[in-house]
Amino acid sequence: MVNALWWYRHQLGSLIRRVGYDPRWKTVLAVSPDKTATDSKCWPSGFALWPQGDGNLGDRLERVFRISPVGPILIIGTDVPDVAPGHIERAFRGLARHDAVLGPSADGGFWAIGLRRLQSTPKGLFLGVRWSTSHALEDARDVLGRRLPRDRIGYVDSLADVDTVDDLG
Repeated sequence: MVNALWWYRHQLGSLIRRVGYDPRWKTVLAVSPDKTATDSKCWPSGFALWPQGDGNLGDRLERVFRISPVGPILIIGTDVPDVAPGHIERAFRGLARHDAVLGPSADGGFWAIGLRRLQSTPKGLFLGVRWSTSHALEDARDVLGRRLPRDRIGYVDSLADVDTVDDLG
């Protein structure tokens, strides 16, 4: 547990240094549990902290999309060592052409999900996604295709995420 926490803190710090201060987008940290959004000093200063709320990953993603102002938003995982500003830029460019973008990961999940959001996010957007499985990307694509105004989903770079210690090496 201590090694995992150490890795995560260093990974988050590295991610923030690489993409968090880029002036082309506003970085917000969606944190969990909610209490850490207001009570913890462990998060980097200078960033808005939004509580993710309860529920599975889909519930928490939907909540972040729903509390965001209308307009393009990209949510990325913090467990992606190779994400760089160019990946984020390409995802936002994709949102200029598509209603949604997904950044696949090799394990069948995704490291990034973005919505163009010309209107508020529909409730239950991610119902039916089998989170933390090799089906997550496919399921997310399917539910987005059924629920968004237009069935236009783009893809950005495939990157590896870190779910277990075996993914590090």
